[in-house]
Amino acid sequence: MRAFTLPLRVYIEDTDAGGIVYYVNYLKYMERARSEWLRQHGFTQRELLAAGIQLVVHRLDCRYAKPARLDDDLSVTVAVESSGRCRLRFAQSVMRDGEPLCEAQVDIACVDATRLKPIPWPPALAAVLNG
Repeated sequence: MRAFTLPLRVYIEDTDAGGIVYYVNYLKYMERARSEWLRQHGFTQRELLAAGIQLVVHRLDCRYAKPARLDDDLSVTVAVESSGRCRLRFAQSVMRDGEPLCEAQVDIACVDATRLKPIPWPPALAAVLNG
C-alpha cells in the first residue's frame, strides 16, 4: 500500500514562546494524517463510531530528531507497516523539505466502542488493508 502524505503549516498555536513546535503536537499531526488516510480510503471516524467501532492508539514509539518552527511547511506521512486481525501498525514521519523531524511507529487497535474490547476489522476496511 502506498504511503499517504498530508501537507500542513505550523501556526503560532502549535508553538511555545520561542516559536518551536511543542512535542505533543507532532502526535496530533500524525493523528490528523491517519484520519485523512482513512478518509482517502472511504471511511471516517464518525461513520466508524456510528457503527460501534473505535480506533485507539495501543502503542507508540516516537523519536524526535529536529524541531519544527513557526510557519514551517511540513509533510506528515502515513504508511501501513503491518496489519493483523484487529491491529494495525503505521510508520509515520513529520518532515520539512524531505528531512525527518519526528518519526514514529503507531499501533492502532480496532475496538468495540462500548466495551472497549478488541474486535476484527470491519470487512470493508479489512479489504482495503489486505490490498
